[in-house]
Amino acid sequence: MNQDVMMDICNVHKSFGATQALSGVNFTLRKGEIHAVAGENGAGKSTLMKIIDGIHQPDSGTIHVKGKPVVIKGPLQAQDLGIGFVHQEIVLCPDVSVAENINMALINRSQKWFVDFGALKATAKKCLEPIAPHIDPGQRLDSLSISEQQLVEIAKALSLKCNILILDEPTAALTETESEALFAIMQSLKQQGISIIYISHRMAEIFEQCDRVTVLRDGQWVSTDAVSETSPDEVVRRMVGREISHLYPEKFFGDPGNLEVLLEVRQLTDENRFQEINFKLHKGEILGVAGLMGAGRSEMVKAICGLHPKTMGKFLLKGEEVRISDYQDSIACGVAYLSEDRKETGVFLDLSIAGNVSVLKLGQVSNRWGVISKTSEQTQASRLTEQLRLKSAGMDKPVSSLSGGNQQKVAIAKILSINPSIIIMDEPTRGIDVGAKVEIHQLIRRLANEGVGVIVISSELPEVVGLCDRVMVMHQGQQQGTLSGADITEENIIQLASGLTTTTGLEIA
Repeated sequence: MNQDVMMDICNVHKSFGATQALSGVNFTLRKGEIHAVAGENGAGKSTLMKIIDGIHQPDSGTIHVKGKPVVIKGPLQAQDLGIGFVHQEIVLCPDVSVAENINMALINRSQKWFVDFGALKATAKKCLEPIAPHIDPGQRLDSLSISEQQLVEIAKALSLKCNILILDEPTAALTETESEALFAIMQSLKQQGISIIYISHRMAEIFEQCDRVTVLRDGQWVSTDAVSETSPDEVVRRMVGREISHLYPEKFFGDPGNLEVLLEVRQLTDENRFQEINFKLHKGEILGVAGLMGAGRSEMVKAICGLHPKTMGKFLLKGEEVRISDYQDSIACGVAYLSEDRKETGVFLDLSIAGNVSVLKLGQVSNRWGVISKTSEQTQASRLTEQLRLKSAGMDKPVSSLSGGNQQKVAIAKILSINPSIIIMDEPTRGIDVGAKVEIHQLIRRLANEGVGVIVISSELPEVVGLCDRVMVMHQGQQQGTLSGADITEENIIQLASGLTTTTGLEIA
């Protein structure tokens, strides 16, 4: 075998019951390369990576690491082979410190009776320094934001001093600044001869950072090419098996001055997170909220929905002041919220698809005695998930059996079940493949065209620019300005989000 080959996977098959997850997949990873694996949700990417990490065992096929045949029986053996895995979904322990999470493998292998927490903190600080020097190794993990937890996950993998590093959607929860720091680390590791398997739905990242790209579709290998010899459009076409001409639907939103105001927020304040937020959301409008991590975007919209405290502020729905003290009040007012954290608060993983869809308003699927009708529940779920082109084996299946993209569709179906007049979506396409993104973008625009007011928080600037009619930009809990029309550009958003530009010449929300 070629000395430059770090890993060779040949003719791997894997099925789960009647579902064929992988069928004859081949994959070769060279020394010191960044190799992208692309494909729609359900294409087999995660299954292949879990086989490499020993979480799943292949039904047939062979794996060679550095030229030697191996059977990887679990993550510990994978670590012994020099394989590190940064999962898309956070797999850390929330109730212990950052340092303990980063050094989990070291603690597990230690033969000592006592743990030297000082040494753990020192090691963790060294691992965090290149990507997240602001994170205190001594603080509990659950005190961190989702993006900060993802940085800890990456630091943990780097602490293993691996030869093969798997990064599954590593930038999905990161800001642009954090992503750039990660890219610099990846290129440094590449120069050291470390091989990286990079899973991403973001074509720009693949073509800027990676050397080769392998495409999977429906559990089968489709192609492997040098990025210099293919194009983003070609990769997308191979992923989905069809052309995707428009990632973002056309904007039809008119002059907001002529449209009904669905929601008006006045002087919304939480002393420690955001101050004096004022804006209007119009009927049929998609209002983007942009900003860097820590800008207060999610905290602000959670306060509107009663999911987060506020110290001051008023909400007016169609001109009438309302009190929203908790999420039940929010639902009663027709204001629904899609969480950025799909795994923890977006869906109930162990509950059925139908059960998830109906949970916000059980009265719609219950009789007058409060007994849930399974038939009504399944009918409602089927109707809503059909609109979203959900791929599943049935409405009675647990959400945990679905791919990440299809789990997100269940979360969206859940909020649509209450027929909301206002929808707040926090990172609606995080970790979603390009085909599903197009479908969700089209759904958001269709909802707006039907008169729903939509607020979208997104860390993907192309999504903010391509989807939103107006964009409110926040910086350190303050409104910097609101962009509309031709002023909605990545450059303007970045300048406002970084606090580098005042609101001079821009519309003030």
